[in-house]
Amino acid sequence: MEYQSYFYPELSLFLPKQTFLNPQLQRLFDTLEADRHWLLNKVQTLSSEQFTRAAPGAWSVSQILSHLITAERLSRLYMNKKILGIQEAGDTGIREEIKMVLLKLSQRLPFKFKAPRAVVENTPAYAEFIQLVSDWEKERAELKKLLETFKEPQIKKKIYRHTRAGRLNIQHALIFFREHYRHHWPQIRRLL
Repeated sequence: MEYQSYFYPELSLFLPKQTFLNPQLQRLFDTLEADRHWLLNKVQTLSSEQFTRAAPGAWSVSQILSHLITAERLSRLYMNKKILGIQEAGDTGIREEIKMVLLKLSQRLPFKFKAPRAVVENTPAYAEFIQLVSDWEKERAELKKLLETFKEPQIKKKIYRHTRAGRLNIQHALIFFREHYRHHWPQIRRLL
């Protein structure tokens, strides 16, 4: 955290500066975290066998959660690169808002989508729940670090790329992460 001394500015050299998350991003991040904690609470009582068991042609709880983590991680890594040139990125507008509405709708309908190859190829297998939780905690900490770098004018910059919707902004990314989770929740619920 970063701290500043307003009464004795010379002390600021010795104190870390406090960083703050943009209120819009904080709200979206807090919602993501609440969803994650709620979901993990639902699956924590599963045995190792229940956690990794999958019907033929279907994913296990472990695989679904790993998929969600991997999709977030790959998106964050992409945005970490893009933020380096954020000033050159264009702003999102009405076109991207329409894309986002359609993307949300696609996640809420009971359609199946093929996961992007990069996500499939980079999705680890988790045999243990505790390791999955640890990795998701680390990923969310990295996501929060990224979010803390955004300044107000950068919120609308096209920094996130969805495989079907194209370039969107950081708020859209966080909204999609939640919609993606909601899309997979019925799969998880059937396995509980």
